[in-house]
Amino acid sequence: MDSPLALYRRYRPETFAEVIGQEHVTEPLRAALAGNRVNHAYLFSGPRGCGKTTSARILARALNCEKAPVADPCGECDSCRDLARNGPGSIDVIEIDAASHGGVDDARDLREKAFFAPVRSRYKVYIIDEAHMVTTQGFNALLKLVEEPPPHLRFIFATTEPEKVIPTIRSRTHHYPFRLIPPRLLTSYLSELCEREGVSIEPAALPLVVRAGAGSARDTLSVLDQLLGGAGPAGVTYDLASGLLGYTPDTLLDDVVDAFAAGDGAAVFGVVDKVIETGQDPRRFTEDLLRRVRDLVIVSAVPDAPATGLIDVSGDQGDRLVAQAARFGRAELTRAADLVAAGLTDMRGATAPRLLLELICARILLPGADHTTDGVLARLDRLERRVAISGTPSADAAPSAGPVT
Repeated sequence: MDSPLALYRRYRPETFAEVIGQEHVTEPLRAALAGNRVNHAYLFSGPRGCGKTTSARILARALNCEKAPVADPCGECDSCRDLARNGPGSIDVIEIDAASHGGVDDARDLREKAFFAPVRSRYKVYIIDEAHMVTTQGFNALLKLVEEPPPHLRFIFATTEPEKVIPTIRSRTHHYPFRLIPPRLLTSYLSELCEREGVSIEPAALPLVVRAGAGSARDTLSVLDQLLGGAGPAGVTYDLASGLLGYTPDTLLDDVVDAFAAGDGAAVFGVVDKVIETGQDPRRFTEDLLRRVRDLVIVSAVPDAPATGLIDVSGDQGDRLVAQAARFGRAELTRAADLVAAGLTDMRGATAPRLLLELICARILLPGADHTTDGVLARLDRLERRVAISGTPSADAAPSAGPVT
């Protein structure tokens, strides 16, 4: 029995309406198609996996639809069926990978074949993927053809680096910049796909998948595909996602943040020991800690950030962040964020990342050893919170630095 296709292939959009997060591109293209105001050359640029090549295929499909001019391909005519998700393809829509066919000889070969009329369709469409890999000589060989193509010819260039497409080519195209997809939109999309696949996924696992995909629809679906493949009867759980993707479990981050807020050095270094004993990378732990402190800083400034989606966390995690931010002072939070960010930079290329992690933790725990303004503010912040709790400051809470001027 054949293995099922990867998720990103099974759910590849077939119309512009199915492309998510790129309305600033798809709506103008649909309007141009419906009004029969289509240009002879397009340049689609943007990060990988955000829909450039897919949109190029949809555009080619709409151009050659027998019901054209239409905003979206009908999906019923022979041309639409040939260019469908599982279709055999069309001899008149040619995709070229410029990474391996970007030389001047390839460009001359394309130029010679381009003048032949399409076999079955209205247009002959060339989709040049990874267009930034075409050499300058190759672009120059195509320049006259792109500038004054025959009526039956259309070009669509797709690239992640539009600045490498020579200006004389770029100026003759309509440029559409694609963007990374917002986390909230990806989260909703993943939930919908899991329902279609009949696999349950814990809400706490969704932000991890979205984070691993980094705004790329294709990368996000590849991550989800991996998790679905390894899911058991319970579906995709938070533990499965954090383990496979290598993220620090929330329980460890909660423990270390609570220990920082309480000034409990033994608990903090106990968490560091647990990180090492469980085989986790100190750098990844530090990166995840920085993300957690960043979330706490935002929650401290905007208490309803989890509810409004300003930070992408589950409901339970949002409640924990609000409680943790309340136990921390704003000055201590911002100082901790600065220390963790600086320590993470120092860890790059370090031969003993555990030592640097322990130094970061010690500096956060000991604001008295920090004679900078941030250290003084952190001590005052801690003193004010102790006064608010007990009514009188304790002797050891007094600032150890000299007078503030």
